[in-house]
Amino acid sequence: MPPASSLETHSIDWVPHAERHGKVRDLGALWFVGNINLTAMATGVTSLSVGASLAWTVVATVLGSLFGTFFMAFHSAQGPQLGLPQLVQSRPQFGYRGAAITVWVFALINYIAYNTSDAILSGDSMNVLFSVDTHVGYFVAGGIGSVLALYGYRWIHRVNRLLAWPLLALMVLLSIGTLHNAALPTAAFAFGSFDPVTFMTTFTIVAGYQLGWAPYVSDYSRYLPATVGVRGTFWWTYLPSGLSAVWVLVLGAVAAAAAPGATPVAAFKAAGDGLYPGFGAIAVLGLLVGLLSVMAINQYGGMMSLISITDSFKPVRPTRRIRVVGIGSMFVVVWLTAQFVGVERFNLFYGSVLIFLAYLFTPWIAINLVDYFFVRRGHYVIREIFKPDGIYGRWGWRGNLAYLVALAAMGPFMVTVAFTGPAATALGGVDYSMFVGLPVAGLLYLWLCRDLDLAAERRLERAEGLSASGATS
Repeated sequence: MPPASSLETHSIDWVPHAERHGKVRDLGALWFVGNINLTAMATGVTSLSVGASLAWTVVATVLGSLFGTFFMAFHSAQGPQLGLPQLVQSRPQFGYRGAAITVWVFALINYIAYNTSDAILSGDSMNVLFSVDTHVGYFVAGGIGSVLALYGYRWIHRVNRLLAWPLLALMVLLSIGTLHNAALPTAAFAFGSFDPVTFMTTFTIVAGYQLGWAPYVSDYSRYLPATVGVRGTFWWTYLPSGLSAVWVLVLGAVAAAAAPGATPVAAFKAAGDGLYPGFGAIAVLGLLVGLLSVMAINQYGGMMSLISITDSFKPVRPTRRIRVVGIGSMFVVVWLTAQFVGVERFNLFYGSVLIFLAYLFTPWIAINLVDYFFVRRGHYVIREIFKPDGIYGRWGWRGNLAYLVALAAMGPFMVTVAFTGPAATALGGVDYSMFVGLPVAGLLYLWLCRDLDLAAERRLERAEGLSASGATS
């Protein structure tokens, strides 16, 4: 096993059992801290901007968080069993090359969009705290995140463990300040009339935020020993991530209610100052530190996407050099995108991103989880996943067909700024597309897989002996 101080060498390749380490509870700090940052709180601000009352926004936030985290946590459970990054696990469903086009391009958009949001908020917070130009602020924050991403898995876990207790204390104090803010309207928590349109839009935004972790959640459990079970991995991901998401997103919405029209950073500063003058700057600084950790996670995931896409067309060696190139490429692309968006358009950009990502990932989530838990039941031939002409093929027609059909079925139920589907219009403008896409994708894929020769796959898996199930079958 390499020393803890060294740079990670693995990228999209399989992690050998001899290099597995850690305990399942290590996931708790990572996924709790993962939501305590400026971007997560800004999700709450964006949710309130949809137009629902604060009380109904809170209800939609709680339900959306618990819903999205449910699927994200089951993806996390795949990591110890297979020792593979999340996106590479899509090859058995979509094919060696098909996964790159159907899934990984969307995943790359996911990382770029989230890191763009992180860049905007980090630059704005440094401007507020230190009067640094926003562009300079992003370079500093992005540079720190890039270094942490380069060191990789072990250091990302280590930093989040160190941040867990300080950020927990910060959240307690910030919660007190936010709820006691004199600027919070007296009737802020009155429910008022129920509007299903704004309620479901808020639900989709929040669920989309948590589903946004799904393409890379098992990247941070894949080094755990193969003996770690699905149940433990699920709960050590679901509870910390779900609870911190509810806490942070609700707090962001309440802070926005007390400072309507303010930028997210300004709203959080005002909320902190509600506890005592000057604490707002401390709160923003703490949330910025949390954001640096998330920027590292997003750059790490973006690097994995770039390497995965490249490897699908031209095999690459998983070296440190290719990781440096991937992380550097992410840095440049995100910086350019952030210059175009700017802090003034943050809410519109971020809200649109979360909704579209929820649309794009809903069919993939259903297909990937159905394949793992109901079709192949965790049995995969690891080496075949890395062969262009292996048993999983270059183009997995079953996964791609189910994905496209589900996306087409969702279309009439979608509600966006530019387009409202006919079914959504007939339903009063309410967005139910996620509830259509999940069952259509999952059930269609399950039906299409009825003629797979799973017995032959399991014989190959047992002969190989690399996956957890193959080693114990």
